[in-house]
Amino acid sequence: MEYILLKLLHLLGAVVMASGLIGVWLADVRSKQVNDVAAFAEAARFIRVFYDGLTVPGALLLLISGSALIALYYGSSFFKHPWLVGMVILFLFEFIEGNTVTRLAFIKINREAKKSLLIGQLTPELIQLRKRNLPNFTHYLDLPLVLVIIMLGVLRPYTWDLFIAGTIISFFIAGTLTFLLPFIFKNGDSKNDKAIFD
Repeated sequence: MEYILLKLLHLLGAVVMASGLIGVWLADVRSKQVNDVAAFAEAARFIRVFYDGLTVPGALLLLISGSALIALYYGSSFFKHPWLVGMVILFLFEFIEGNTVTRLAFIKINREAKKSLLIGQLTPELIQLRKRNLPNFTHYLDLPLVLVIIMLGVLRPYTWDLFIAGTIISFFIAGTLTFLLPFIFKNGDSKNDKAIFD
């Protein structure tokens, strides 16, 4: 019963965190499409709501339930399971990166968006913030790495192949999105400015 409960909490944490990351991703992409300050501020608010309301609580639930499952059911044999070690490595990387580089960038953007809303136009600081490559790269890395973590947990391979290949592909996807999206959206398209997710 204890195992089933912990597994349920773990799966719930994964669903909640992934839902938040998808919401953050959509809102962030929308924020890069617009120059209208009200539309941008709304997208920035959605980012904060999804991140603080779903992503962070889901990650904490995953951390607590996952740690309990490892301690109670794997113990010293933990390092004999590449899939499990890989999940932990990627989760810790995501947890640390998400709460430093990505989260801090979103906090700055949200703060600057509020300032922009007061003056009625995007500030130069905000325009520069949304073009920064490192926060964009780490943000675009979130979803691919979560998919790799889920694959490792479901398939449970006893080699490092899936971990290595999945991580390389995730970094490639994140790099490609970081490079291509600014050209696709041209940092704001005025004809799409007025409504979010219309």
